[in-house]
Amino acid sequence: MNALARRVAGLLFSTVCLPLSALAADPQPTHEFTLDNGLKVVVREDHRAPVVVSQVWYKVGSSYETPGQTGLSHALEHMMFKGSEKVGPGEASLILRDLGAEENAFTSDDFTAYYQVLARDRLGVAFELEADRMASLRLPPEEFSREIEVIKEERRMRTDDKPMSKAYERFKAMAYPASGYHTPTIGWMADLDRMTVEELRHWYESWYTPNNATLVVVGDVTPDEVKALAQRYFGPIARRAVPSAKIPLELAEPGERQITLHVQTQLPSVMLAFNVPSIATATDKRSINALRLISALLDGGYSGRIPTQLERGEELVSGGSSNYDAYTRGDSLFTLSATPNTQKGKTIAQAEAGLWRLLEQLKTTAPTADELERVRAQVIAGLVYERDSITSQATAIGQLETVGLSWKLMDTELAELQSVTPQDIQKAAQLYFTRARLSVAHVLPEEKAHE
Repeated sequence: MNALARRVAGLLFSTVCLPLSALAADPQPTHEFTLDNGLKVVVREDHRAPVVVSQVWYKVGSSYETPGQTGLSHALEHMMFKGSEKVGPGEASLILRDLGAEENAFTSDDFTAYYQVLARDRLGVAFELEADRMASLRLPPEEFSREIEVIKEERRMRTDDKPMSKAYERFKAMAYPASGYHTPTIGWMADLDRMTVEELRHWYESWYTPNNATLVVVGDVTPDEVKALAQRYFGPIARRAVPSAKIPLELAEPGERQITLHVQTQLPSVMLAFNVPSIATATDKRSINALRLISALLDGGYSGRIPTQLERGEELVSGGSSNYDAYTRGDSLFTLSATPNTQKGKTIAQAEAGLWRLLEQLKTTAPTADELERVRAQVIAGLVYERDSITSQATAIGQLETVGLSWKLMDTELAELQSVTPQDIQKAAQLYFTRARLSVAHVLPEEKAHE
């Protein structure tokens, strides 16, 4: 959580006489409709400034890929800027730049998305460009030959040449033994080396169709004007059959797994991951919100248990964190990491034991009501602060819709977080923090590999 969000959290906690839900702004008017070709459109009105964000989300990402063909979704994202029927390579970006617009794209395990932020009266330009590449991407072989080398270099810079990123990639592959989430979004280098433009074209034709996409518009617009523009530009695109895509479910209790990695790093570290459901796969949604609060309880700023007990109290670790992504298409991971305080002579084994002590505390003793309220205020403050941005609102809507949930969840999650009790925290810890769900990585400096 950033510093401003923590200050907002302090204000929230200092006014606990009010219900936390009353401190969040009322949801903006939101509308949804579906075109005849299957394109779902969600419009959220926000009239504070004459600006709009337009996002197109495709239900395809690295978890959809098969062994030997990893990295296709990310590579296609790159190629979507290399020309379509109406514009040549890079021309769409030049058009948007001349309008003063911001644009970008991103790929994850579960989705690929493209967005523009621009003046409200230029929304039609964004729609026209997105519809053009949805319907008629060119994929020139010479552009692919150049771009695949760019992607390989991106992999080298972001993963292969970054020791901790490389270690986490190996760790994640071990932690997801059964689902496509073990695949890195950028793909394995061996698959990038043998990728062909024909494979990319097949990927594009399989997944880039209006009935596999969601158009999200947030800003100074009305649903009627967005519907008219969407019908004009996206309406003529024919729908196509989409391959079946099974939800990436994990083994609930794969058994304890451990890996030791020797990388070019100055300090050792330990990572723990537990196989847990997401909100999309859980049968008990309350336990998912409990996990979200547990993550904040452990790593919620200065007063979190990791910094309070392990860093400043025992001086056992020099840094630590916890993370849980509840909004995935399939099962998720609850992760913790720590760097032992080597200046005090602490070891990886001691740091790992310290993390386990915190988890055992959660399992044996429910947090106090005051501690839970503090953590809850922090989480809600982060959400309220984040959702002030129209881009963040659109991204939340698009992610929810694309992983198989409803955008309406973003307007109800505050109440759901408030319903979590200290006993729910304890119950979730007992259920999920077990050795049978555990993956462990010990990351050591290379020079200690033979000690």
